[in-house]
Formats: sequence, C-alpha cells, structure tokens
Amino acid sequence: MEFNEKLQHLRKQHNMTQEQLAEKLYVTRAAVSKWESGKGYPNIESLKAISSLFAISIDELLSGNELLELAETENRSNLKRIYNIIGGVVDLLAIVFIFLPLYRKTQGDFIYSVNLLSFTEITNFTLFIYWAIFILLICFGIAKLTFMRLHKDTWCNYITKGSIGLGALAICLFAVAREPYVTPLLFLLFATKIVLLIKEIQSK
Repeated sequence: MEFNEKLQHLRKQHNMTQEQLAEKLYVTRAAVSKWESGKGYPNIESLKAISSLFAISIDELLSGNELLELAETENRSNLKRIYNIIGGVVDLLAIVFIFLPLYRKTQGDFIYSVNLLSFTEITNFTLFIYWAIFILLICFGIAKLTFMRLHKDTWCNYITKGSIGLGALAICLFAVAREPYVTPLLFLLFATKIVLLIKEIQSK
C-alpha cells in the first residue's frame, strides 16, 4: 500500500474528513487532498505530525523508495529556499546605490563622488527615475523574503522575473547615463540573480 492509500485509510479509520485532518495538521484541505491523490508528499514536520496523530511510525507510513523521494523533494525545497533568500538579499543591496558615493559631481575643475541624496547633476525627472528603480528593487527584495516565508512560490517566481527585468532596464539606463561606478555594480547584482535563477531551475 502506497503512502496516499495509507493516509486515506487511516483518516477514514478515525472517522475524519479531509478538513478535520487538515485542521489537526495545521495545513490546508488542498494539501491533504494532494497527498491522498498521490500528487505529493508532506514535509518532514507534517509527516511527524501524522505519525504522532495516528500513533504509527514514519517507517510504516512510507516505503524505502518513498522515503528517498521525500528526502530528494525536501532537498530541492531547501535549495530553492536558499536561492530565494539570496535573491531577496541581493535586491535589498540596492540600498547601497542610495547611500554610497557612486555618482560624479562636478564643482569647478574638480570631480567629487557623492551619494544619491546629494546628487544634483541631472534633471529632477531623471533623479526621480533613479530613486524609483532603487526603491522598487528594495521592495522586490522585501516582498520576495516575505512571500518565501509564507511559502508562496508562485509569487516568488513573479518577483524574480520582475527583479531581473528591472535590473536589465537599470543597467541600460545607467550605461547610457555613463555612470562608471553604478553600471558595473548593477551588472554584478544582475549576473548574480541570473546565476541564482539558473541554479533554481536546475534544482527542480
């Protein structure tokens, strides 16, 4: 008997609906339905809860092959989580473009490096675009870390794509503006996000 059949059998044996089992395991009914239909396995914590609830060992719940498959799934999930954390932190690093002296300011015959707060060499509209890009990247980072904590993988994927698209746009903008410090740093962060995306795809 496979895990999904065992789970369904145990639930019915204890006269429980999927909703009632979900409440006891602190998961959604959809998650229980997914497990019982054989479309996935619970994570380790949920598996321990099932084992405790029905007074049955994990070895009895899962076969050897199922344990291996669960371990591989957990490993992929953990890798994806790590990549998402790093990706979120990379976006948060956009804050350095606001506070570090990366912008050229001409005063007489001298050229100074100033931060974005003191940068006045461009029009107000262009300055607004600069601020909008960095604030959006920071917001992407916060949102990604938040959705990752809430296990909203679909939203994390949307944010990743949006962040990469905005990063590419920012590189083009600052390259055209001939900002010698900002452009390579943006490219470095962009390349890091591309590598993380590739690693995440490979881990699926």
